[in-house]
Amino acid sequence: TCVGIEWRSYILWKSIESRRSESIIGQIIKRRKVGNSFMEKPKVAFVCVHNSCRSQIAEALGKYLSSNVFESYSAGTETTPQINQDAVRLMKEMYQINMEETQYSKLLSEIPEVDIVITMGCNVKCPAIPCKYREDWGLNDPTGKNDAEFSKIIHSIHTKILELTEKIEKGELITESD
Repeated sequence: TCVGIEWRSYILWKSIESRRSESIIGQIIKRRKVGNSFMEKPKVAFVCVHNSCRSQIAEALGKYLSSNVFESYSAGTETTPQINQDAVRLMKEMYQINMEETQYSKLLSEIPEVDIVITMGCNVKCPAIPCKYREDWGLNDPTGKNDAEFSKIIHSIHTKILELTEKIEKGELITESD
């Protein structure tokens, strides 16, 4: 019986230790290493009017290429019933990403507070969204265009995501004290 009690205590201890480790791992995943310390990963919002095409592509590529550096969100000032189907199809073909599995058209009020706002170049005045850094990518809307034009925009977004990632990693946009 003494061995049984010790064994149950050991199992209970391992169970608690396992949950504690999962909790710590979860915290580390939401943080990124900077020098010898960790800081919260910045939250980035990709914004355009309908949140159906460019901003959705940017959210998907941000998650795919840079989830270890920042958290990606997308939103718009209006919504549409579905994500642009050409964008969905091409992202599946080019990256094997099915945006419809995890994303949908959202309003700005549906995303958390963010550190960085990236507008897509909608030629409209975006509402004031509190943030520490703002940038406009000036991308043309490929809606209704051929696949070659769509692919150019997707490649531009891919490149801009990598540039944004590098700026964040180097601490060029925001710092812990911001």
